[in-house]
Amino acid sequence: MSANRRRAATVAVLAVVLTVAIAVLPGHRGWFDVGVYHGAVGHWVRGGDLYQWTTGNGYGFTYPPFAAVSMLPMAALAWYPTIVANLLLTALAVAFLLHLLVDPVARRHGWSRWYALALSCCLLAGLNPVRDTVSFGQVNLVLVALVYLDLWLVERGSRLAGVGTGLAAAVKLTPAVYIGYLLVTGRWRAAATAIGTAVAATTVTAAFAPDATRTFFTEALWDTDRVGRLAYVSNQSVLGVVARLDPTHPDRRLWVALVAVVLVVWATRVRRAVRNGDERAGFAVTGVVACLVSPVTWVHHLVWLVPGLVVIAASTLPWPPVDPTARRRARAGVAGYVVLCSGLVWVFANGSAGPLGFLGANAYVWVSVGMLVLLPVGRADPGKDHPRLTEHCGAVEVPGGVGVGR
Repeated sequence: MSANRRRAATVAVLAVVLTVAIAVLPGHRGWFDVGVYHGAVGHWVRGGDLYQWTTGNGYGFTYPPFAAVSMLPMAALAWYPTIVANLLLTALAVAFLLHLLVDPVARRHGWSRWYALALSCCLLAGLNPVRDTVSFGQVNLVLVALVYLDLWLVERGSRLAGVGTGLAAAVKLTPAVYIGYLLVTGRWRAAATAIGTAVAATTVTAAFAPDATRTFFTEALWDTDRVGRLAYVSNQSVLGVVARLDPTHPDRRLWVALVAVVLVVWATRVRRAVRNGDERAGFAVTGVVACLVSPVTWVHHLVWLVPGLVVIAASTLPWPPVDPTARRRARAGVAGYVVLCSGLVWVFANGSAGPLGFLGANAYVWVSVGMLVLLPVGRADPGKDHPRLTEHCGAVEVPGGVGVGR
């Protein structure tokens, strides 16, 4: 059998195994979230209150009004076409992300690019957060793609850098942490563009939907009960850990202190990544910190960890790694990937008492913390991936104007 046929057979077998496993194993979410979007936006278009509409079990629309404006086409679609549209947008987002993140690694190591992308797609599909994003009908991967459009723009020194982050932050608040990244790393123009885009999108929406905008920013934004219980096992954030220590009275002071520590570590690491010319590591660490500091990080939000897994994998190549540090990193990366595929936290959905329950119920948080601390934030030859970084006389020029001698 030729090499190409072996590769095609490998991808086909993996795809079949994954398809059967996803279809047979429990965990399909029945397109619940896209159902919320479809119902709330349809109710709004017909003259109802966007934030008063709820499902039969009390869940309603929790995003800013600009998100509802972005989803207005749903109001013209029936239920099944809405699901198809959501799946197509998610597939396009995945295609863009894999091309942006994996294709350069494949080219650098001389791999078959279609094979690397196909294997990566299979590995991506195995992750519990990705499976949940797809089966809930969530928008997470589309938002990751919008933010990573800015990575592509920043690497090329484009004046449009920041637009993707601004739009993503106007749809959902979690991506706003990337505005913090642009500020901390001195990307003033991109940060201003991101802030301006988010403000413009919100302002234009407010002009057309003042009541919905007022309700969101004065009521819905502050009502954490709208999104579910903080102590529920699906909340894999730092506040989720604190809430599971005392579900009745979570210690907010402890949460603030832990978040402060996380942010200090994050700021230190992303500044180091930029000094080393490793923008991709900086973006990846920021995705990790977004999951940790957000008050509510449902399992499906953890797709923000995916770029970090790619950065870890790329740092261990060529395979098998010879360097002891690379070997340890490879083992840790494989362990984290397996945990994120396992659905381990759901074992403790009905109770997490005792040390074992506490460890298991917060398993994805421990993976996030490990990635925050251990994710590599510098490559030996930054210019190998991005020729623009080596334009000036042996100095690395990081987009945004920071120069670092070799």
